[in-house]
Amino acid sequence: MSKKSPKWLELAETFKGVAEIRGPKHNSIITGWLVKLRAWWRDDETPWCGVFVAYCMDAAGLPYPKYYMRAKAWADYGSLLQAGRLAQGAILVFDRAGGGHVGFYVGEDAAYYYVLGGNQGNAVSVMKINKVRLVSSRWPKGVPVNGLPVYLTGGKGSVNEK
Repeated sequence: MSKKSPKWLELAETFKGVAEIRGPKHNSIITGWLVKLRAWWRDDETPWCGVFVAYCMDAAGLPYPKYYMRAKAWADYGSLLQAGRLAQGAILVFDRAGGGHVGFYVGEDAAYYYVLGGNQGNAVSVMKINKVRLVSSRWPKGVPVNGLPVYLTGGKGSVNEK
């Protein structure tokens, strides 16, 4: 990440590797996010990409959508950020089989966005997501956009985040 990374992205970075626990036990970090955000469920198997983004935004002192747990609810959040003007920390909303996905922009290459997000391989990770799946790119209202697109190479692409 660049020196100008927004607070919410720096926080998100500290959670890389946090993962679901298979079976009846649940990751206390993920369930802690659910408690903080007053979610009505307490397991780490329910899709939680929107929970992760909401937790990071809240911890940075920023608002989040009422239905933050629905990835596509982020498509109207804050202000539109043009795809050619993305900066690290932009909130990217994607289409996927069965719903949507949301995470933070950390870079891109010709065909993919590199996304730091929750519930990617059942963990917080950076994953490549095809640009054709992008629904919306957003930025918190009233927060200056620092930076320009970041071009990267390598990594594994995703078709359906879980």
